[in-house]
Amino acid sequence: MSFRNRAVAALLKIYKLTLSPAFMALGVRCRHEPTCSEYAAEAVRRHGFLRGGWLGLRRVARCRPGGTHGWDPVPDGKGDAA
Repeated sequence: MSFRNRAVAALLKIYKLTLSPAFMALGVRCRHEPTCSEYAAEAVRRHGFLRGGWLGLRRVARCRPGGTHGWDPVPDGKGDAA
């Protein structure tokens, strides 16, 4: 795993341990399964920093009022849409 991928994984882990519980305490919950941070970590692990980061950003953009919800796994192939 490259330094960038490890850095992203560390930042997502810090988020999950700090901000995520704070949001949950305020009643803010992720609309998707897996959560957006789990999705981003898996996307970077599978597809690398650039493509995985792009997939993670697209996922967060879908997590809005009127956006998608439910089961939304990381795509397997490079041609798959998120």
